[in-house]
Amino acid sequence: MANLKNIRSQIKSVTSIQKVTKAMKMVAAAKLRKSQENMEKGRPYSNRIKDLISNLMNDVDSSLLPLLNKPTKTTKYGFVIITADRGLAGSFNSNVIKNTEHAINLVGKENAILFCIGKKGFEYFSKRNFNVEKYYEDLWLDLNYGQAIKVGQDIISHFLNSKVDNVKVIYNYFKNAGSQEVLTNQILPIEFEENEEKTITDIIYEPSKIDIIKSLVPKYFNTEIWQFLLESFASEQAARMLAMENATENAKEMISELNLEFNKARQTAITTEMLEIVGGAEALSN
Repeated sequence: MANLKNIRSQIKSVTSIQKVTKAMKMVAAAKLRKSQENMEKGRPYSNRIKDLISNLMNDVDSSLLPLLNKPTKTTKYGFVIITADRGLAGSFNSNVIKNTEHAINLVGKENAILFCIGKKGFEYFSKRNFNVEKYYEDLWLDLNYGQAIKVGQDIISHFLNSKVDNVKVIYNYFKNAGSQEVLTNQILPIEFEENEEKTITDIIYEPSKIDIIKSLVPKYFNTEIWQFLLESFASEQAARMLAMENATENAKEMISELNLEFNKARQTAITTEMLEIVGGAEALSN
């Protein structure tokens, strides 16, 4: 009976866990629909600004644009690490952390400056004495474009003040609901490919091309940061939805196995009792 009681207790515990994972899957699925929609809306906007700047770069001296100027020597490397505040999302956080450690090892821990977005990344690197310059706490609670501007301003300030010579962002790129890819993108200095296609030359720009580019480059940078955040948030919801779906299915299988084990144990107990009764009856008859 003790074994039956233990198995029954396990079934009850796993069933409770299954209810939690199923609820978390439904919440993640609801968040995913909205976050994926926002993320997909942002992609064309960011790409269009980039194309517009590339079209104007042909006749502009890039040395006049501080965010495009490459330093003569790179000694300090900035890394923007985008993770989640919570776990239970499969390898979503661990993959970013693993890629970040690899990137830092290439330049040397002493040369790396970290900007952490997300509690998981901050906790990991701060506990291991990495140089965490900025931590943006609770950013995911109310994700908005103003936060992207703040992050962008901090990074630009460090770059212009020569605190970092090169900045890369490491984040999860949303491919589809079942797949995310960790990417490492250089964001400073900004690199634009000049458009090689023939453009109309008899256009008068007001203000000048350089003035237009000077106003567009910071907007492009902030839009890029915003897009990275949207990609990461959508990827987090997709990863959590998939992880909770797998957990729910695993719980279902475990409950089925425990029920089978419970029935076998109960049958064994019944058989044992019947044999004891028969044995006792034969003893009395003799």
